Amino acid sequence: MGPGRTALRASAAGAVSAALIAGTVVGLAPAAEAAPSVRFVDIAGDGGTVLKANVLTPQGADGSHRYPLIVLPTSWGLPQVEYLAQAQKLADSGYVVVSYNVRGFWQSGGQIEVAGPPDTADASKVIDWALAHTPADPDHVGMAGVSYGAGISLLTAAHDKRVKAVAALSGWADLIDSIYSGRTQHLQAAAVLDGAATLTGRESPELRRIFDNLYSSNLDREQEMIDWGRKRSAMTYVDQLNSNGAAVMLANAWGDTVFPANQYASFYEKLTVPKRLELRPGDHATAELTGLFGLPNDVWTDTERWLDHYLKGADNGVEREQPVRLKSRGAGGYEGYPDWKSVAATRKKLALGGSTTIHANVDSGADGGVVFLSSILDQVAQLPPVASMPLLPRRWAAVWQSERQGSAQRVRGTARLHTTLTPTDESGTLVAYLYDVGPLGIGKLVTHAPYSWHGRTPGEPIAVDLDLFSTAYDVPAGHRLALVVDTVDPLYAEHNPSGAQLTFSSPADDPSYVSVPLGEQ
Repeated sequence: MGPGRTALRASAAGAVSAALIAGTVVGLAPAAEAAPSVRFVDIAGDGGTVLKANVLTPQGADGSHRYPLIVLPTSWGLPQVEYLAQAQKLADSGYVVVSYNVRGFWQSGGQIEVAGPPDTADASKVIDWALAHTPADPDHVGMAGVSYGAGISLLTAAHDKRVKAVAALSGWADLIDSIYSGRTQHLQAAAVLDGAATLTGRESPELRRIFDNLYSSNLDREQEMIDWGRKRSAMTYVDQLNSNGAAVMLANAWGDTVFPANQYASFYEKLTVPKRLELRPGDHATAELTGLFGLPNDVWTDTERWLDHYLKGADNGVEREQPVRLKSRGAGGYEGYPDWKSVAATRKKLALGGSTTIHANVDSGADGGVVFLSSILDQVAQLPPVASMPLLPRRWAAVWQSERQGSAQRVRGTARLHTTLTPTDESGTLVAYLYDVGPLGIGKLVTHAPYSWHGRTPGEPIAVDLDLFSTAYDVPAGHRLALVVDTVDPLYAEHNPSGAQLTFSSPADDPSYVSVPLGEQ
């Protein structure tokens, strides 16, 4: 890995990881002091690997009564005190709660396996330990977690039939579709993960090789990376998960730059168990963050309701609510839908006519922003990345705009791009952006996605079908929608050789368009 990649890894991950870790440790320390029933223990994981854990039991538990068990694996790079505030709330409401530091991080033993077989085996060992050493009920076992803990929880539920309910918050169901969507390396996201692992854990040789191949765009090892990711994706085991029957709650943020919302929505559609999907504004794990400090938080409130119903049998109505709950990135409350396909009531096709050629290797000024920062600004202040449509240089950016919209447009779901691309080289990358353009020509980013190709014949047309990242965004009346395509975005690797050109056309027998999903007005 060259000095540029090292700098990216350090700058993207160092500040973010250190801030999150320090904030979590400092912010949750009072919770530990206020919870005298907390026990810090060592649990033998798979192969005897020591897992550092903490245990909370309901007040007055004396072994004469069994309580439902919740296991909380920690997030990537965070210490075992991460969940103490929520664990105390759960224990106070009648749960045995065991939170543990996953292998390879902080004081736990072993190396980082990225939710590989040793990690799911560890989770089962933690359940074994809890049933043997606490008043936990073997018939009422649940798991929950944020990010890495979410992924491990889903995978464990697919492999361990004892798990009856899962709340997977800001996690992944398809690891490759998360960090390699559109066959494009999500460089900033990978750098954050890599940097946090370097700061707080011990990467396995296999993980180090995966990161290095990702940074170097080593196509000779592409299949190895795909196979590695599939083994670590709940999507691979969805049939097992459905067979086991655990009730699954999924929650994510529209702007998650590590695990985009698309892969959760696709996974949700394949589940046949009791299920719930919640999507809100924000970036990776930001929607859950205040709850980790014990503050009121919608995600954690719904998590407890979900676990209460499916582990305690509480008649709290959660199973009677619309199972898909969305919150738009603008003002407004939650919207309920019976399923994911109902989110978009109609689709509007915007024609991408004519023939346009752009040059590669230069960032036009249209981009997806900065990992974490941009989506947090959108979450807190409704300030997504912006670009001036009149000022975008047409040498490096293709731009199409709709007519002014006569009424407000409620974009809901997954926009899709279809176009014919003719590249001058066998490999390349494009990034497509959908903007909400106001009267002054300033576009606010609605959604985007990258797309790369390799081994194609130069000068031969390619049919491109690209799903942009799912979102919920309200476009005001009088605004336009614009599609912009360029070749460079700091979030992603780009594969365009020097001097490459891309031509976009719209043949009469296969016209180009962007299909925009619209909710009911």
